[in-house]
Amino acid sequence: MKIRENLEEREKEYLSQYATLSMNSKGRDREENPCDIRPCFQRDRDRILYSKSFRRLKDKTQVFLRPDGDHYRTRMTHTLEVAQNARTIARALRLNEDLAEAIAFGHDLGHTPFGHAGERALNAVCPLGFKHNEQSLRIVERLEKEGMGLNLTWEVRDGIVNHEMDTTPHTLEGKVVRLSDKIAYIHHDMDDALRGGILSEGDVPKQITDVIGRTNGEWLDTFIHDIVENSYDKDEIWMSDPVYAALHQIRSFMFERVYTNPVCKGEEGRAMDMVKILYQHYMDNIDQIPEYLKQLMNQGEAKEKVVCDYVSSMTDRFAVAKFEEYYIPKSWNVL
Repeated sequence: MKIRENLEEREKEYLSQYATLSMNSKGRDREENPCDIRPCFQRDRDRILYSKSFRRLKDKTQVFLRPDGDHYRTRMTHTLEVAQNARTIARALRLNEDLAEAIAFGHDLGHTPFGHAGERALNAVCPLGFKHNEQSLRIVERLEKEGMGLNLTWEVRDGIVNHEMDTTPHTLEGKVVRLSDKIAYIHHDMDDALRGGILSEGDVPKQITDVIGRTNGEWLDTFIHDIVENSYDKDEIWMSDPVYAALHQIRSFMFERVYTNPVCKGEEGRAMDMVKILYQHYMDNIDQIPEYLKQLMNQGEAKEKVVCDYVSSMTDRFAVAKFEEYYIPKSWNVL
């Protein structure tokens, strides 16, 4: 049975001429036998889904640091919503859904504990700097599977490292994920802000709502439909000028009213201090990091980079536990 080959032929018959076909992948850094039933991008998607880094996303901050309530987003739920947006758009445009989903699943693997606060902290203390998109690539190439990496295809790795707006993916599927990421966090961060009483939908300026709608659900619908309508059967991913301008305006509004709001960001300073202290602790006590990371130093990796690898991999809960272990006095019993 030639299941994978048949699926690859079906891609060639059905997908857009601008889609990235599995059979045309630039391949992996290390050659390996193809799966007999899964095209390469589906296989990559599965590898990311089953990775430890993906599972840790469930306990990493999205916007609200350790909020009270079960329905606030985490980095994992953000990732799932990005993947859903990307699949919807990719399917409508007849692009490669497996590639889009694999990129979406992997794009935030490199995020630190406590979200962008942790990222800023590591970037401030590490002389080599720290960017979460670059760390996401490092995880899939070098750190996962105890230093073996996931050996993903070039196209997936390209989409992961280039999901930020100041970078450009080389595939349309990567460009879909890059926009889907922004659409997802604007949509769900607004939803969380409404739930937390930070905002009401009526707070959004009229010049924005006149273009994208008045409710959070209408915004998501408008953004996705606009991308599909303006990108269908084209070799680029486009939004119309008014909607693209509104996307940037609502993003700026969210930065002003939510992302820097002291109610949802009041603990950021302490979270950043904790991450900086943990970084310095492991710089001074390098023997306490996992063995496979020590091996990276034996292979020539900088100590600072390896410490960043360890601290950035921590979940919020694990970082707090380690900080308490090292720096919070324990009660003791006299026998």
